[in-house]
Order: sequence, then C-alpha cells, then structure tokens
Amino acid sequence: MNHFSFKTMCLNQWPGYCLALLVFVCASCDSETDANVVSEAIKAPPNFVFILADDQGWNGTSVKMMNNEPMSKSDYYETTNIDNLASKGMVFTNGYAAAANCSPSRASLMTGLWTPRHGIYTVGNSDRGNTKDRKLIPVVNKRSLSNNFKVIPQVLKENGYTTCHAGKWHLSNDPTNFGFDFNIGGSHSGFPKSYFPPYKNVDIEKGENDYLTDLITEKAIDFIQNSKQPFFLYFSPYAVHLPINPIEELLSKYKNKTPFEGQDNYKYATMIDNLDRNIGLLINSLEGNNNIIIFTSDNGGLHGITNQKPLRAGKGSYYEGGIRDPFIFVWKDKIKDNLKTDIPITNLDIFPTIISVANISYDGLLDGVDLSPILFENKNIVKRSLFWHFPIYIQSKKWEGVNYENRDSLFRTRPGSVVRNGNWKLHYYFEDESIELFNLKDDISEKNNLIDQFPKKTEQLKSQLENWWDETNAPIPYEKNPKYIITE
Repeated sequence: MNHFSFKTMCLNQWPGYCLALLVFVCASCDSETDANVVSEAIKAPPNFVFILADDQGWNGTSVKMMNNEPMSKSDYYETTNIDNLASKGMVFTNGYAAAANCSPSRASLMTGLWTPRHGIYTVGNSDRGNTKDRKLIPVVNKRSLSNNFKVIPQVLKENGYTTCHAGKWHLSNDPTNFGFDFNIGGSHSGFPKSYFPPYKNVDIEKGENDYLTDLITEKAIDFIQNSKQPFFLYFSPYAVHLPINPIEELLSKYKNKTPFEGQDNYKYATMIDNLDRNIGLLINSLEGNNNIIIFTSDNGGLHGITNQKPLRAGKGSYYEGGIRDPFIFVWKDKIKDNLKTDIPITNLDIFPTIISVANISYDGLLDGVDLSPILFENKNIVKRSLFWHFPIYIQSKKWEGVNYENRDSLFRTRPGSVVRNGNWKLHYYFEDESIELFNLKDDISEKNNLIDQFPKKTEQLKSQLENWWDETNAPIPYEKNPKYIITE
C-alpha cells in the first residue's frame, strides 16, 4: 500500500478479543473486587505515538537538557510544544542515537539491534571522501534493511495494533513490507528535493496543506482520528533535514533575533518552529489518556547549519554532538510530570520498552533494555555500557568558515568504535589504533584526552570494546588502501 487510505482499513481484532475475555472472566466474578480485576484485565493497551525529528539534535530545542548547564538548551530556537511535552513526562538528558547519521540510527531503532548486526552504517557507499585521504579500505555498507529482521510495527501488528508510518522511512522502498498498515510519504528517500510541491521524490496524496511537514501532519492526524485502537503511529517528518525551505511568515520572527552559541540560521529556525507547531497539532488530536508519546531525534544537528554546544561537533561525528539527542517520554497519569534523569539510554531501548508496556511476549534478540522501571518507578536498573561502531568514512560538509570540531577537517568520522561506561567515554580509531578517553561529567565537550592520566581505565574500556566486537561479530577494517597518499 503506497498511499494512505481509510477505505482499505481492516477491522482490528482487539475489540473482539476484549469481549471474549470479558465474558470469560465475568463468569467467575462474585465480588466487587473481582469486577475491578476484570476492569484491569480488559483495559485497552496504550496507543503509541513515536515522534522522530530528523537532524534536530540535543540542542535543537528550547528544552533545558541539563540542570547545571546554561547552554543545554537553545535560546535561539523556539519549541513551545516540545517544551510543554517535556514538562508532562520524563526527559533523559543522556539520550543517544545508535548511530551518528540517519539510516543506521533508524535501522537500530526499528530492530533494537547494534549496527554490526544489521550492517547499515551510513547512507549510500562507505568510501566517502577523497580516495587519497583514506588510509584503509572501509567495510562495505548495506543500503537497505533486510526482511530477515523483525521490527517494532510487525510485532505490534501481530498483537492487534493498527500501524501507520508517516514521513521519512529511508530503510527500504516500502515501509508496508515491514508491518505498517499505512504509509504516508515514506520510501528510500532520505530527504525531499523540496518541502514545497512538487516534492519530486516524496510520493504523497494531496491534502489541504502544501508544505510537506504540514501535509504529513495532516495525514497523520487523519489516521489518529479514524483509526481503531490500539494504534502505533511512527511520525517521522523529513524536517528538519536539508534543504532549507523556510516558512515565509516566520522569517521576521528570527531574522533579527540574537544568535545563540553559533545558532543563527534564521531560515532553518523557521523550519524548527514549524515542526514544533505540527507536533503540537498532532498531540492535541489525541483523545483520552491512554497514549504514550515518545519524542527524540535520529542523530545530532548538522554542524555548519546549527550548533550543539556545549557538545562537540555534530551529525556524522561520534563526539557527543553527533549522537546525543533529546529524549522525552509522556504517558498521562502513568509517568509523573517534570521528571529528569541523567541515566544514559539509547534508541535501541525503544523496542523492548514498547513491547513491555504493551505486554507483548517477544523471544527475538534485542540489544536494548526495557525502560519501564525508570519511567514508572524512577528506578535506575540500567547497568551497562553503550557502544557505537563505524568501520567506514564520512567526509565533512564544506561550509565556509566553519570549525567542524572533528579530529581533522577532511572527515566527520574516520573508521572507529566508541564505548561509554558511566561517565567515561573512549574513542578507538582503526587507521592508527589511536585512543581518546574523556570523562563526560567533567568534560562534556570532549576537549581533554585523559589516556595518560588513566591508563587502567583506558585498558578496561578498550577490553570492553574488543569483547563487544567479538560478541556482535563487528567487521574490522584492516586492509590498507593502495591509493592513500601520506601527507604527514
């Protein structure tokens, strides 16, 4: 199904199941207490609204992401609706994407698996940049997610959910082959040629709105208002990925606004503002309290267009600016208001958390953890390391006068792996086996390499990384590039 159409909506099986369960359980009820048990037994499972912004990053909203860091929110962008959402649930200040760019991050989110398990590391080819600058032959990248992997909507659909994808998919040609009943504008395209019609590479039915973010929201709201419950909506509008197509009526609002820590692109700011407005419309269309809303971004903001300070670098880099994202969970009357935690989590955790909350049994492999004890009981049950693997190259964007804050100006990332354990984070690079060690509690900007001061901690984390390579069968690039030209 390439287009969204309610005429072809199949009847959901959940109401029939609930009725049968009600008849069965009521037969044995002989008290008011039993009636309460029945009420709980037939309570409908929650709807899930998963909102995934594109390239928005940790400092791409006006939500304050840390208690003690004044730069942990943008004073330039205005995201009133996302701020309001954050006040009604739990904010994870150490939330991460499983990769620093879109396709691998989204593949890990959907499968709940580390990148070496599905083999998607970037968009397109893995030998990005100039051949003479690459010391190693990179690992071959997979461009599409294999149908051998089961993803979140498939599991939910098998358990009575109606599922809808809205916006960017970027993992295959058709998201309906991965458990979505409906598809609103999703394909292998990573960004629209234009946010104004004709969109050229985004196939979507016409509606009342023309601007693509507005139109996707319009269609998503149609789904919510017409869908049988329970439903799963994956709302992933292409915004705020390039191209920069500003909202004309918002330009004056930002054009003369005081810049904030390198954030000064007023045209881009209008796109963030518009995305926030549409998120507000989407949330306001929900009925009742049985809706779990999750908001995050697929990776960091694009350095040169925006800035993630105090985090270092941006999209495509495995410094904090490329992988740390806003993370918000809301469920009225279930998750308390105004909660904030610094427990490190990853988008790998979305899959196990959703199926746990929906009370679904699943025996497949998942690398994430169920966040329910944190969300509902504010308990820190997560004791683990987080890993990232990028055995390929991705070149820097060429923005004039921009300090990329990477190790060099040629690449946002050279082949390497990263591990975070507690406050410690270690970067390992395959080209020269060099290592960087940072303490994020004291040095969130990753400026001070501590390998000489903490050799035991360095060895401990390197050993963890090596064991993880073995566990996940992570491919390690080792073959020398014969066209590499030494410039040192």
